[in-house]
Amino acid sequence: MSAAVLDAGLVARARAASGKDREAACREIYESLRPRVFRVCLQLCGERTLAEDAMQNAFLAAFRGLRTFRGDAQLSTWIYRVAIREALALRARRAPAINLEHAESLPSPAAPLDAQAAARQQARAVQAAFRTLSAEHQAVLSLFAVEGLKHKQIAEVLGVPEGTVWYRLHEARKTLRAQVDHPTP
Repeated sequence: MSAAVLDAGLVARARAASGKDREAACREIYESLRPRVFRVCLQLCGERTLAEDAMQNAFLAAFRGLRTFRGDAQLSTWIYRVAIREALALRARRAPAINLEHAESLPSPAAPLDAQAAARQQARAVQAAFRTLSAEHQAVLSLFAVEGLKHKQIAEVLGVPEGTVWYRLHEARKTLRAQVDHPTP
């Protein structure tokens, strides 16, 4: 079954007037998208509790506004858009904290201590540099590098032309590389 057919069926069930069927459909949507939406929120918010709040707010807003979902894009694309908006709004109200809990490039505990320390230092530098990027660059880089979305999908999520995604991704990488290679005090 294609994603569009699955989306259409789920949306129809989630819009249903009956409580149990609607609740089951919303739970199915939530469970299938939660890990990906959380990763994007975590990347944009920088701390777990703020990301969890953003994710919850996004799903609540999406479920409340489900009747306005036109189906022009996939349901996941639409929810990503809502989640990014929520994450950026929450982050704007709070000072971000550097969070390394999702840094997967750290060596195993069995690695030599100097390698562990160097990897942690590099992860901190990347995370700190990521925080200096604009919200637009953080969003495009998170969707591309963390979520593995294609340029066209990112364009749909962000509601911008595909060329803008290419440009923002290029600029984000360039800025990130410069910040990591030559950090400013």
